[in-house]
Amino acid sequence: MPPLQPVLKRKVDELFLRWLSDPNTQRALHDGLRCIRNAPRSYDVTRGGPGTPPDVTSYRPEPPDVTCVLPLACSRPVRASSRSPGHRKVQPPQEDPPPPASSRCIPAFYFPHGRPPETLDVDAALNRIKRVFAEFPQERATVEDMGRVAKACGCPLYWKGPLFCSAGGERTGSVSVHKFVVMWRKILLMCHDEAARFVQLLMAPGSEGLVQEDFVPLLQDVVNTHPGLSFLKEAPEFHSRYITTVIQRIFYTVNRSWSGRITSTELRRSSFLQNVKLLEVEPDINQLTEFFSYEHFYVIYCKFWELDTDHDLQVDAWDLGHHSDHAISSRMIDRIFSGAVTRPLWCLPLPHRDRKVQKDGKISYADFVWFLLSEEDKKTPTSIEYWFRCMDLDGDGVLSLYELEYFYKEQMQRLDARAIEPLPLEDCVCQMLDLVQPRIPGKITLPDLKRCKLAHVFFNTFFNVDKYLDYEQREQASLLRESDPDGPELSDWEKYAAEEYDFLVAEEVSGDPWDDDLPSELSPMEQKLNTLWSPLAQRSIAQTLASPGNVDLYACVDSGQEPRVTGETT
Repeated sequence: MPPLQPVLKRKVDELFLRWLSDPNTQRALHDGLRCIRNAPRSYDVTRGGPGTPPDVTSYRPEPPDVTCVLPLACSRPVRASSRSPGHRKVQPPQEDPPPPASSRCIPAFYFPHGRPPETLDVDAALNRIKRVFAEFPQERATVEDMGRVAKACGCPLYWKGPLFCSAGGERTGSVSVHKFVVMWRKILLMCHDEAARFVQLLMAPGSEGLVQEDFVPLLQDVVNTHPGLSFLKEAPEFHSRYITTVIQRIFYTVNRSWSGRITSTELRRSSFLQNVKLLEVEPDINQLTEFFSYEHFYVIYCKFWELDTDHDLQVDAWDLGHHSDHAISSRMIDRIFSGAVTRPLWCLPLPHRDRKVQKDGKISYADFVWFLLSEEDKKTPTSIEYWFRCMDLDGDGVLSLYELEYFYKEQMQRLDARAIEPLPLEDCVCQMLDLVQPRIPGKITLPDLKRCKLAHVFFNTFFNVDKYLDYEQREQASLLRESDPDGPELSDWEKYAAEEYDFLVAEEVSGDPWDDDLPSELSPMEQKLNTLWSPLAQRSIAQTLASPGNVDLYACVDSGQEPRVTGETT
């Protein structure tokens, strides 16, 4: 018989399933199974001479496969094998042994939204919120009232901006008690720790994590209400630049996966939420050096302003090469602009995904923040990953001898130009292998560099001639002291930012103006000093927070203009 065609086979299968599901067929199958199970445990098969049939009176069929049994199969005899003994015993059907007691109930160990508390009195928490709302006119809270509501929720003070926007306050200018209670009840039932609740408050519906624009309501509220940033009320054009800087520092430190989306797991492993709590008790914003320091923003923006000669908030390879008096090799500058460490297209918000991340071979201010943080402190995990990506030319996760030679050749030329005899390549590679001590001989990987604690020496050897010479002139003991975890508490970045800030302010106070042939109000240093010395104007907090989307973090990517807070006169 020829094999059935696919269409015909499907029809046969359909008819078989229809027959198998028929009630009469089911009854026949159950009857046949019952006969098999009620049969005697053993039987004898008497075999005679050739041609002698078996004794059917003592014969019982073997239990057939249940999946193959037919309604009349129980009445058909089964011929015994000629190799079987005279007496054959039928074994009863074997049942699967029960699972061990230890595997019957495995306690939950993965809690993406936090470990649920043993007792959670949601009604009591909501009643506290209702009592606070009862004190407001018409039981509606404005943005100025959200500080008391945040405290009633048991949240830090500066969660008030995200709470206000999550309850729909940015659309109506106020939040009703009903909408807020519905929103907060959902969060209490779904999220069981601070990190999960924070992500749920800021995250857009259907998103898998926090993108950069999700932090705008929080940071705009910090700019508007924190006493350490009161002078910025006179300079609204710098709001978006400060917010952009803080957001880049948040993602630089917290988003360890480089995915462009911060998850609750990454938040739990970072100190960001602890820094948000400190905003409430620390009036000096510059003491919060990890994310919110205005002095650090001031240093970063002034360094960018010096390189951005045409002041379009974009720098090209020629501009970036002037950083620190051409200390970084041109081959490394080319690698930065190759896209190895700049933000990929899918990291941008949806309205900007049809735009180019790099326009005409330039990088934005946001990308410069990552560059400067990585260049001035090569000891952090993100900076090690940043420079490893740049040096890994073929992307195989290993720095080979070819890649080390590629970058060191230019270092040798730059040293020759300074009349300094460079170390031969073979000797340099041997020194670096002894420094890193890779687990696989001759192949340096990212875990090797993170483990050796002297990755900054390794990187400077291959693409920063000034820092390479600086380390070469030091004694080995000083290097070991720097790698000692019990050393100074200040990081390399904090020391650099403090020195540069003092230098910039001293330079400005001494009367050395910027030679940029532009109006003085565009100078960030003069802008800050003027606002510090001028009387502070009183502005409504809700003017900008009521529309958190006004801050366009990516305006400089395509417009070629300075980022600004739209809807405000500058």
